[in-house]
Amino acid sequence: MSRIGKKPIDIPAGVTVEQKGLVFKAKGPNGESQVDCNPVVKVVVAGSVISVLNETPEDKFANKMHGTMRALIANVITGVSKGFTRKMEIFGTGYNLKEQGNKLVFQVGFCHPVEMVMPKGIKVKIDVPATRGNEVPAKFTLLGVSKDVLGQFAADIRKIRPPEPYKGKGIRYADEHVRRKVGKAFASGAA
Repeated sequence: MSRIGKKPIDIPAGVTVEQKGLVFKAKGPNGESQVDCNPVVKVVVAGSVISVLNETPEDKFANKMHGTMRALIANVITGVSKGFTRKMEIFGTGYNLKEQGNKLVFQVGFCHPVEMVMPKGIKVKIDVPATRGNEVPAKFTLLGVSKDVLGQFAADIRKIRPPEPYKGKGIRYADEHVRRKVGKAFASGAA
């Protein structure tokens, strides 16, 4: 039995849940989301508590899916009630970003701007639109209901210009630590 799978999930006030067959839906103040449940586990909604039950504990696959389905359902509930955020930063002189309609436009050292279409349900809050020297980065926050869509979009943004190890220029997560390397050392005086 999974320790995570055994934990019950509390339904917060303002969130309504519905289960039809293998589809679990939740609706809350931030929007609505759904997850497809695996048939090897059973999801039970009783009052304001959701339980995920593993009826075949001798099956290895069912044991694996027990904790996974509980985590996915908990993420759906958290997404519609509180939402998920991902803070990001852009380091590099002259690097910036702006929002145009449903696109994010990045100027990150290429000869052309890079456009990323925002997925449905993702919002962007730009705190600092452009870098100021090498010390003050451009900062923005991604907001969304779905944790996996938000995480994948953040990873795709980071992939445009990953942080390089010498000067630290590039797009990174706000809590990411970039290991810096020492540049080339020049010998002086000796010929």
